Amino acid sequence: MSSSSQASLLDVESQPGRPPVLRVESPGDAASWAAGQRDALRSLVAERGSVLVRGLGLREADQVGAVFQQLAGGPLMSEREAFAARESYRDGVHSSTAWPPNQPMCMHHELSYTLTFPGTMMFACLTAPESGGVTGVADASAVLEALPAALVERFEREGWLLTRSYNDEIGASWAEAFGTEDRTAVEEYCRANAIELAWQSDGGLRTRQRRSAVVRHPVTGARCWFNQIAFLNEWTLAPEVREYLIDVYGDDGLPFNTRYGNGDPVGEDVVQTLNEVYEAHTAREPWQPGDLMLVDNIRTAHSREPYDGPREILVGLADPVPLADCSPTVEVRAL
Repeated sequence: MSSSSQASLLDVESQPGRPPVLRVESPGDAASWAAGQRDALRSLVAERGSVLVRGLGLREADQVGAVFQQLAGGPLMSEREAFAARESYRDGVHSSTAWPPNQPMCMHHELSYTLTFPGTMMFACLTAPESGGVTGVADASAVLEALPAALVERFEREGWLLTRSYNDEIGASWAEAFGTEDRTAVEEYCRANAIELAWQSDGGLRTRQRRSAVVRHPVTGARCWFNQIAFLNEWTLAPEVREYLIDVYGDDGLPFNTRYGNGDPVGEDVVQTLNEVYEAHTAREPWQPGDLMLVDNIRTAHSREPYDGPREILVGLADPVPLADCSPTVEVRAL
């Protein structure tokens, strides 16, 4: 049976401005249900880019981990180079990224600055916020087509540059990001992953890495706008936060920033354009407790909107994809 035929067996709601929604009757054992529907669900994600499953009644981390593993068909990925801390549960299940609830996390593709990134993102809602907190999704091919051609051409030619300054106050420390306190191990990882690094006199670490902004989906061959240029750029920060960080750490000491691949700054107008195009292509559905969402991480960007009240979303990373399999447009090498 073809993937499209498998996906068609599921009765999915499709409405403009919303991700596909699949409503199910409470299956009792959610992990067994996930095992039985794995192929059809994954075919649906391949066809639509994402799907929100409502009615599974997910309530605790072990249950979510069992569902994630069934859908992944094996162990979940561990995370390296995280930009902010997560709480880790067993078997590769994590909390959503620690990020101020009043600040948005604009559209991005998870770990798109690494050399091996998840092909599939899995989210499970244990506690829905009182308001806001939506995980929006946007089709990366549609975003690419809507962006100014000259801007795309430059990023396609030059790639994008991510600069990071690790410290113990903001975001993930270098030990948290690389999973070790051994400097030699960090240096070896960076050499193997085309990351330039420099240790600072205060014990901090600064890194730079260049990556492709446009890739081809390894299965469909579709061209996708695949990066975190807008999300990790200084102009996406709230003005008061940006001013504070520059005052404390200086222009070159921001926890993260993005540039054109040749090192030129990305202007505020460019970041505004990127975020406006993302917004025009965003589909959103408010979380309900027990919801599950699957996202093709290459074809589909995701975001997190500001929220009020407690919010608990668990995350699993699956299907590792090497950048080399996605037709990168710039050479991967140390700068």
